[in-house]
Amino acid sequence: MRRHLVERELTAEGARRGDGAHGSRTRSVTVNVAESPLTWLHARGHLDDRLFDAGERLRADYERASLGPSVTMSWDPVRLKGSGDRGLTATERQIAAKSRFDGAMAAAGSGLSDILWRVACGCESLPDAEKVLSWPARSGKLVLKLALERVADYYRIN
Repeated sequence: MRRHLVERELTAEGARRGDGAHGSRTRSVTVNVAESPLTWLHARGHLDDRLFDAGERLRADYERASLGPSVTMSWDPVRLKGSGDRGLTATERQIAAKSRFDGAMAAAGSGLSDILWRVACGCESLPDAEKVLSWPARSGKLVLKLALERVADYYRIN
């Protein structure tokens, strides 16, 4: 989903310039609200492929383990003999994903897992995560990279 934002200049009195006789001086920007913070960092060269893949793998395990908030009952279909995922039931796949997620978070370490979870799984932006954690501005990217390095090692991503 993309949202089109338009910026209008304000005068000293607070009225919008560009709405009438003063002429139209606006600029617009397109924002992809579906883009995750990791995708944003990767697209702008702040994360290399290895770190991005590690973060996406962690988020996939988080989603597969159904660790996020849920509002409805899960009505999984009955497993048929010979169906995919090496014969695991949905519950077994969920438990395996939770085990991988817990291992990756443990590999990141207690001091690094906070920002890792907020950015990769909670989809918070780095400035928002830094603010919530009461960290100095622009410190989150370095800590996130350290955490993603450890997670990439855990997942054995080259």
